[in-house]
Formats: sequence, structure tokens, C-alpha cells
Amino acid sequence: MSGLTVAADLGRACALGVECARDLSRHAARFPGLFPARPFDPGFFHSLGLVGAFGSPWARAEELRAVNRAALWVFAVDLLIDHVATSRAEVAALTGDCVAVAAGGKEPDSPLTRFLAELRDDAGGDPRWCDQLERMLTAMEREWQWGASGAVLKLDEYLANADSCGSSFVNLSHWLSTGDPATPAGLDRVREAGDEVQRYLRLLNDLTTYDRESRWGDANALTLGAERDEVIERMARHSRAAAELIEPLRESSPRAALYLERQLGFNTGFYGITDYWGEM
Repeated sequence: MSGLTVAADLGRACALGVECARDLSRHAARFPGLFPARPFDPGFFHSLGLVGAFGSPWARAEELRAVNRAALWVFAVDLLIDHVATSRAEVAALTGDCVAVAAGGKEPDSPLTRFLAELRDDAGGDPRWCDQLERMLTAMEREWQWGASGAVLKLDEYLANADSCGSSFVNLSHWLSTGDPATPAGLDRVREAGDEVQRYLRLLNDLTTYDRESRWGDANALTLGAERDEVIERMARHSRAAAELIEPLRESSPRAALYLERQLGFNTGFYGITDYWGEM
């Protein structure tokens, strides 16, 4: 592949990212108060658009709405839990409302749950989607409790709660919407690989955003007791494990395999320079 071809492919991916960012910004404007300008600055929307585009550069912007909007919603609920809720009861009420709306047992009555109801409808109410949402919210609530109590954790215990970062929820939203034809039949294997990628990304985020998360008071592997060298070693282990799980998917679910591989690569490069969040 020539340098010109590589540059053209990168240019297309960047242009796709810009289209995705514009769609995300327009969509966020539909939910007043949910996405304040700090920390949801223009750079945030462009960053989120780029990660979706680089994960699936062959797609059209409209095909990436599910993955992009799911990611956007995860950031919104994360902000509300970590920086708006002031008590465990508030966190429990928020997560309980979301689970009830996702299951169709409650009408949405807030910007957050109205946005969630749209995502639910796009996913067709798939029970796997609802289950992954509940796992993510439960993990976020547990993480809030750790931060509030000043807990000190072993890294294995922390990583068992990796659903809190939302990567697997976003991935599943994507695959249920636009996976390649083979992906639905082999979704269990694809999700297993995605969960391993999630563990790597959880630690990558913690390692590279430690200063910002310390200022914000966010739970982080390092703030909860892990050593930096331990985190780096575990990242390498999870990267290798993810690669081993992705490899057989190249035949059965080629686009899902590429998507996961590109998520690993893009975020490793991205976090080497910046962060998704803007300033609070």
C-alpha cells in the first residue's frame, strides 16, 4: 500500500469522524441540560466521532449512529453518577430508573431516560442489550461506592468491575445494529473478545488519565491501590489475550475482528496525547 493510499484512507476516516461528530453534537442538543459545555466541549464530540469512524472506516455515518450515540449516552450517565449525584440513594435511583426504562417498565421522564429509550428502541429491546446495560450501571454504582468509601482494591477485583467503563455496552449496541452478517450467529465469541478489549481499555484509561481523574475524584485503578508497574504489566497481558481471541474471528466475523483491533490501536494512540473529556 502506497503512502498516498494510506493518506487517502486516513483522510476518509477523518472526514467520516467529522460527519459523526456533527451528528453527535446535533443529537446532544435535543436533550437540554444533559451535555453541559464543560466538560462536553467541541473537542469531546470530535473525539467521539473519530473513535467510531476509525473503528469502522468502511461504514457510512448513518451506520455508526448506534455505536456513537450509545457512547454519548455512556458519557452522560457517567457524569451524572460521578459528579452530579451526591449520595448513594441518588445513584441507586438514577440507575434504577434507567434499568426500568430499558425494560419497558417505566416511561422516560428525564433527558437521560428519554435518550436511553431511543437507544432501547434502536436495539429492538434485545434482552442481551438490556442485560449489558444493567451490568454497566451496576458496575458504575459499585465504583461510586468504592470512591465514596476510600476503598483499596486488588487489581483483579477492580477489573472484575470493568463493565463500568461502558465499552462492552457500546460494542454490543454497534453489533446489534450494523454487525457483519456473520456476527449475530457468533455473538458470544465476539463479545468474549470485546470484554478482553474492555479490560485493556479500562487500564489504559486509568494509566493515562490519572492526573485528571485524581483532580476530579474519579475511581481509578491507581487511586484505588494498584501500582503503575502492575497496571502496565496487566495491560500487556490483556492486550495479548485480546489478540488471541480476535484472531479466530477474522474468518467467522471479519468486520467485528477489525473493529476490535482498531479500537485497541486507536485508543492506545489517542490516549498517548489527549483525553475524551473536556475541562470540568
